[in-house]
Amino acid sequence: MAKTKTDMREAVMTAAKATVQSHGYNALSFRELAKEVGIKSASVHYHFPTKGDLGTALARRYTEDGATFLAELLAACQDATWCMDRYTEIFRSALANDNRMCLCGIMSAELDDLPAEVRAEVDKFAAMNVDWLMKVLSRAKPTASEQDLRDHAMAIFAAIEGAQLVARGCRDIGIYDRTIKAYRAAGLFP
Repeated sequence: MAKTKTDMREAVMTAAKATVQSHGYNALSFRELAKEVGIKSASVHYHFPTKGDLGTALARRYTEDGATFLAELLAACQDATWCMDRYTEIFRSALANDNRMCLCGIMSAELDDLPAEVRAEVDKFAAMNVDWLMKVLSRAKPTASEQDLRDHAMAIFAAIEGAQLVARGCRDIGIYDRTIKAYRAAGLFP
């Protein structure tokens, strides 16, 4: 059965996501993606006229998928510690998948090279994570002010992204595990 345009678009998105998570936004090459997917470079351009269009689509989907998953976690359990355990597992799973990074985290490292529309989507990812973390923290600290929750949530998000980055750079997932354990012992998160 012939693949549809939607199938091809999805294949390009899947290959592009793996490339960015492994090598960053600057490594995206329409020619290489086309070769990997088994189509012509012009076909990649058909679905994504520019690299910025592709980067925007990747970051937007990553954020939307993440938001859906995190909302399901909040609905599944009221326990803040359980939610945080699941949250840290998300970042760990990227490392366990060929030492990959959070897509928007690695794009953030290349912020100066990103088109404005991609930067905007990366910013939405960070905001979505901080908002979700605020909801989790409010369960553990119901009397905390919104600003205290926001500051604490940003600290957690930055710490987890940082732990992932350092573990990836050292090619040692154990660094991530020990760092997360130390964060919890220090009281950074429930």
